[in-house]
Amino acid sequence: MARVRYIGAEPVTVPELGDRTIHPDEVVEVPDARFEGYVCQPHTWEAVEEPRAEDEPKALPIQAALKKSAARPQRES
Repeated sequence: MARVRYIGAEPVTVPELGDRTIHPDEVVEVPDARFEGYVCQPHTWEAVEEPRAEDEPKALPIQAALKKSAARPQRES
């Protein structure tokens, strides 16, 4: 999901987001396919996080991202 910030002056209700009330300076997640529909209104919304490209891999969980040493543990003499 992409993220946008509402920069309008008054709270608004956004039907596409489940009739959720969005307040000024609030960041919300929007469907990737609808991102352009928000950022094409530059006086109301600004991009925070653009949609991920289709061929871009998803982020790995933290445990998978950490590399482990292949070296054997040192023994104390």
